[in-house]
Amino acid sequence: MKSLMPFRIFNKAKSMPQVEDGHWYKIAAAAEGKAGAKVIEVYVYGEIGAWGITANQFIQDLKAVDDGVSEVVVAFNTNGGDLFEGLAIHNALSRLGERCTGRVDALAASAGSVAVCGAHRVVMASNAMLMIHNPYTWVGGDAEDLRRVANVLDQALEAIIAAYKAKAPSIDDAELRRLVDAETWLTAQEALDLGLADEIGNGVKVQACLGQGATLARYRNTPQALLDQLQASQAEPEASSEPAPVDEPPAPSTGNSTALALMITQACAKAGISNLVEPLIASTKLADEATVQAALTRAKAVRDLCVAARLPEMAVEYVGAGLDATVVRARLFDKLVGSGKGFEIDNTLPPAADDPETVQAKLPNPSNIWSARRQAAQQRTGKGA
Repeated sequence: MKSLMPFRIFNKAKSMPQVEDGHWYKIAAAAEGKAGAKVIEVYVYGEIGAWGITANQFIQDLKAVDDGVSEVVVAFNTNGGDLFEGLAIHNALSRLGERCTGRVDALAASAGSVAVCGAHRVVMASNAMLMIHNPYTWVGGDAEDLRRVANVLDQALEAIIAAYKAKAPSIDDAELRRLVDAETWLTAQEALDLGLADEIGNGVKVQACLGQGATLARYRNTPQALLDQLQASQAEPEASSEPAPVDEPPAPSTGNSTALALMITQACAKAGISNLVEPLIASTKLADEATVQAALTRAKAVRDLCVAARLPEMAVEYVGAGLDATVVRARLFDKLVGSGKGFEIDNTLPPAADDPETVQAKLPNPSNIWSARRQAAQQRTGKGA
């Protein structure tokens, strides 16, 4: 499915879980719910797939806390991601049966809409949206390659339709295909009317991470009101219950600065990111140990993302700017998509030890070719050498 996606926000959670670098989801072990019942909460507020976390990791982590009887609530706020990862999550939620509730806190788009429909019961916030559209990819190759990819996309569309119809069996097939083909942004009420949602919950304010507006803008029919709201939320300062300090905090002492610089140098050497020492010192200003530790964690995640995108040279710039992994993901994705090169994946297997030796073709020898032609011509005329 269209890989244009990032995100975060929660509906009925008592407090917003802290987002950890490198993770787009958070799983909370079973806590007391109504009438003493246990509830496992899963927050999916990021990209689904390689740029976030794989469905395999999601399923393994869920198994680690699932006792087989507790209610599982999966809260979604995602622009989507990889279709097949979304289908895997859809099937994992479906296997939980009636214990599973999918909650759309703000947006379940693309592969996210496929995933949430695996839940037995889907609750959408009153101002949340569900976006459905055709599968999308980009590819290079000859005409036969493109025909094969088109066939795969047709098959992927049938998988998407099946996922939605599993949630809403009575939905009209022709109408569903029309909505998918048109890239439709469904309100909570529209999703409820179609059977893709079971209940409308309380509305919440949408807050976007940096870069989300840019990725949402790539869809054909993104509601302008949503883009405006996301842009406004980025411009607003984060609310704080603490009073603003009257004076600037004191600068760290020279001794403390030296110790923190040494901490950065040693940690970077151990992690193999010594090239990030200077940008880390510049971005943290050696304020205090907590700031430095947080920056080191971010730097490692940012470096890993840049290496995965085959753009390791960008790590210095991103770390120096103090960007977190979520923002870097969006920027790297924009850069890769904008280049038009996409991703190169080699699925060939290494040759077996007993495979016959490959015959290497030799370069043509002009002298031998000329001699052979002259000999053939002489034979045709009946003359000797």
